[in-house]
Amino acid sequence: MSYIGTPPSNAFTSLLKQDFSTSATTGYTLDHAVNNANDIALFINFVRQEPTAGYAASGTTLTLTSATASSDDMYCVYLGQALQTVNPANASVGLSQLSATGTKNSTTFLRGDNTFASAGGTNTPAFSAYANTDQNNNSDNTWVKLAMNAEFYDTDSKYDVSNYRFTPTVAGKYMFGASVYVDGNDTRITSEIAFYKNGTKLFYASQSVDNDTKQQLTAVIELDDNDYIEIYAYADVANNSVFAMNMDGTTSNNRCYWYGYKLIT
Repeated sequence: MSYIGTPPSNAFTSLLKQDFSTSATTGYTLDHAVNNANDIALFINFVRQEPTAGYAASGTTLTLTSATASSDDMYCVYLGQALQTVNPANASVGLSQLSATGTKNSTTFLRGDNTFASAGGTNTPAFSAYANTDQNNNSDNTWVKLAMNAEFYDTDSKYDVSNYRFTPTVAGKYMFGASVYVDGNDTRITSEIAFYKNGTKLFYASQSVDNDTKQQLTAVIELDDNDYIEIYAYADVANNSVFAMNMDGTTSNNRCYWYGYKLIT
């Protein structure tokens, strides 16, 4: 059905309520003017009072038949005064009306309240390290720890640039990634890189190519507070010669780097 003039706005409607600070008196002031006692419902100690018999009201003046005590609870509801808002009235929405992720309670129902952060939910400790020098003349058919001896960042000082080891000291699941350039000295090689946990190979990537290869590896690793992670490389060179990690050790041209950070769980 069409409307003539401005259509009514959608709104929530509720009756106004006023709470009083009681004392040993019969006179009180209303927040809103009324015509007479029938325009409000007055409650004292949760018992509704009879209009005109228990109280009189005119304008903003409320007069009781008997004085209250300071310990009394008194409030009124304005029967002829409605409040309309585009939002629900204060305290009119309960938990049963809310749909939320996570667990609802009396203080929070959305996960936008930094609950994750307060429960240790940040992506730290985190680090990113690289090699600022080449690592040459490595033995054939031998796993070699990579000398990632410089840092882009290290949020909690948990990466050791002297032994190339990440020891987060915070239990959790961690994402690790790496990219390493392996040179077989102009001959065919099979190369691998691996993440080592507490000195034992855990995850690795492998491929066979001519001359050189760029190995990349990612993995999620669960760590206790005393575990540590290192990165190693291996090459099987066709002519049994030494191989090189051509790390191009500058921050502007890094071909050998790795990183890690704690996952939010």
